[in-house]
Amino acid sequence: QVQFVESGGGLVQPGGSLRLSCTASNTIYNKYAMGWYRQAPGKQREVVAVITRDGSENYVDSVKGRFTISRNNSQIAVFLQMSSLKPEDTAVYYCNTNPVYSGHYWGQGTQVTVSS
Repeated sequence: QVQFVESGGGLVQPGGSLRLSCTASNTIYNKYAMGWYRQAPGKQREVVAVITRDGSENYVDSVKGRFTISRNNSQIAVFLQMSSLKPEDTAVYYCNTNPVYSGHYWGQGTQVTVSS
């Protein structure tokens, strides 16, 4: 079983930046592609960024050019650098493998609120 702990969220003004971090309870980063997901109020959880084992990155169109996903296998961590934040980026952000496998449980997430 694997569980994830996300941190780094907060309240930021439009145009601001945040850096999210994710750690796991087990050494899995070098075995799976990792993703950052978000869930806004009243909406389904969606994947926003994925980084493969070899470091290839993929993003949902709405965050391309603004978000950057990275991984540090020595620290067993995945990061999401978010810039030029918009109110529509407001959501709870989660990390998990991509795809999500049985036994890879969701963490508490970290709240990102973009508001003036």
